[in-house]
Amino acid sequence: MANRSEEAEYENDSRRNHQDKKKEGVLDLVLKRPLRWLRMLIEELHWSFFVGVIVVYGVSQGLGKGLSKVSTQYYFKDEQKIQPSQAQIYVGLIQIPWIIKPLWGLLTDVVPVWGYRRRPYFVFSGVLAMISMMVLWLHTNLHLALALSCLVAGSAGVAIADVTIDACVTQCSISHPTLAADMQSLCGLSSSIGSLVGFSLSGLLVHLVGSKGVYGLLGVTAGLVVVVGMVLKESPSRSLGRKHVNEKFLDAGSAIWKTFQYGEVWRPCLFMLLSAAVSLHIHEGMFYWYTDSKDGPSFSKEAVGSIMSFGAIGSLVGILLYQNFLKNFPFRNVVFWALSLSVLSGLLDLILVLRINLKLGVPDYFFIVVDEFVSHMISRIKWLPLLVLSSKLCPAGMEGTFFALLMSIEHVGHLVSSWGGGVLLHALKVTRTQFDNLWLVIVIRSLLRVIPIGLVFLIPNVDSNSTILPAEMLTNRTSEGVDTEKIEMTALISDDA
Repeated sequence: MANRSEEAEYENDSRRNHQDKKKEGVLDLVLKRPLRWLRMLIEELHWSFFVGVIVVYGVSQGLGKGLSKVSTQYYFKDEQKIQPSQAQIYVGLIQIPWIIKPLWGLLTDVVPVWGYRRRPYFVFSGVLAMISMMVLWLHTNLHLALALSCLVAGSAGVAIADVTIDACVTQCSISHPTLAADMQSLCGLSSSIGSLVGFSLSGLLVHLVGSKGVYGLLGVTAGLVVVVGMVLKESPSRSLGRKHVNEKFLDAGSAIWKTFQYGEVWRPCLFMLLSAAVSLHIHEGMFYWYTDSKDGPSFSKEAVGSIMSFGAIGSLVGILLYQNFLKNFPFRNVVFWALSLSVLSGLLDLILVLRINLKLGVPDYFFIVVDEFVSHMISRIKWLPLLVLSSKLCPAGMEGTFFALLMSIEHVGHLVSSWGGGVLLHALKVTRTQFDNLWLVIVIRSLLRVIPIGLVFLIPNVDSNSTILPAEMLTNRTSEGVDTEKIEMTALISDDA
C-alpha cells in the first residue's frame, strides 16, 4: 500500500511538473521571449532610436492610419458627397507626398538644419501635420480643393517623419546586418499594433465626434513626432555653404546612378513598381458597397472600424509568421507564394459581392472579417521581404535618400493602381448607389494580380543574411579617414551607447 501511495504521489508530481513546464513554455513564448527580443534591440541600438520607431511607425503611421482611413472615407462620402471613383482618385492624390520621398530623404542626408540632419525634420513634419489636421477639424463647410490640400499636407508631414526614421533604420541595418530583419519586424509590429488600436477605435470615434473630430485627434498624434525631434540623440554637424551643399546634391545623384547600374538593384525596383501598379485598388468602391442600405450589408460606422481592425490583426500575424518562420528563406520564394495566395484571397470579395456567402449560410460580417484578416496577412508577408531587401540595396552615406527612392517607386505603383481602380470603377459605372458591375471590377482586379507572379525572377534569390552591394559601397570613404565635414549620415547610435 505504501508503495502504491508513493507511486501515485510521484505520478501526480510528474503531472504537475509537466503542466508547470507547459505553462512556463506558453509564458515564455507569449511574454518573456518578446520582452527579451525588445530588450536586446534596446541594448544593441540606442533607446531614442527605439522610441522614434514606436512613435513614428506605431503612433503617427499605425494609429494615425487607422483613424484617418475610416474618417477620410466617411468625410468624402458624407461631408463632400463624392462618387466612389472620385474618392479613389483623391486617395491617390493624398499619397503624392510619399512619391517624392527621395526629396525628403535627400534633404535629411545632405542639408542639416541648425547643425542637425534628423531632429529638425521630425519637428517640421510634426508641426505641418498638426496644423493641417486642425484646419480640417475647425473649419466648417471646407471647399473640396482646400480639404484635399490639407489632407495632402498632413500626408506630407507623415511622409517626412517616415523617411527620416527610415534613414535611421537603414543605417542600423548596415551597421547591424544580422538585426536587419528584426528592425523591420519591430517597425512592422509597431505599425500593426498601432493600426489595430486605430481601426478598433475609428468607427466609434467617427460615430461620437464625426470624421472632422477625428482629424482633431490626429493633430495630437502629430505633436508626438515633434517630441521625437526634441529627444532624439544625434551628434551635431557643421552647416555648410550653398556651394558645398550643391556639390553634395550632385554627389548624391552620382551615387544613386552608380547604384542603379547594378542589376541586383534595378531589377527588384522594377518588380516593386510593376507588381504594385497592376494590383488595382478598389477599396472605395467596396467601402461604398459595405455601407449601402440597398445592395450591400449596410454596416454601421462601428462595424466598419471593427472590420478594418481585423485587417490590422492579420498584418500583425503576418509579421509574426515572417519573423519566426520565414525571415531566413530566400526573398524570391516568400514573395512568390505570397503573390499566389493573394490571387486566391482576392476572389473572396467576389463571393461576398455575389452574395454566395449568404447562400452558404455565412453571415456578411463574419465573411468580411475573414477576408480582411487573410488579405492583410498575405500582403504583409509579401511586403516584409521586399522591405528587408530594400534596406540592403542602400549605399552608405545616402541611406535616407536611397531607401526613400526605393519606397517612392513602390508608391508610384500604388498611385497608378489607385487611379487605375478609380478609372475602372467609373468605366463600369459603379456609383454611390449603383453596384451592378462591382463583381466585374473584382474579377478584372483578381486577374491582374496574376501578372506579378511571372516577374518574381527579378528579385534576387538571396536571404536576409546576405550582402548584395559591393563592400566599398557599404562603407563611408574619405581621403583621410572619416571627415566630419563630408555630408554623410550622422550615426544615430554607437556600439557603446
